[in-house]
Amino acid sequence: MSLLDWHDPKHFDHSGDKPCVCCGKPTPLRSDRNKPVHKICAEAWHDAHPRDEKGSQQ
Repeated sequence: MSLLDWHDPKHFDHSGDKPCVCCGKPTPLRSDRNKPVHKICAEAWHDAHPRDEKGSQQ
């Protein structure tokens, strides 16, 4: 499983929880694209959607 580095404070939204885009449960965490998502959900999604050699989604 991929382990994403979310130490950057931008991954925590102090304004409150929103439903995770993957599981629907509340989370204060945000993706690199500012979408509400649990870290474990983001890692699972990342593993399920591999990128090609050029870095684009397949």
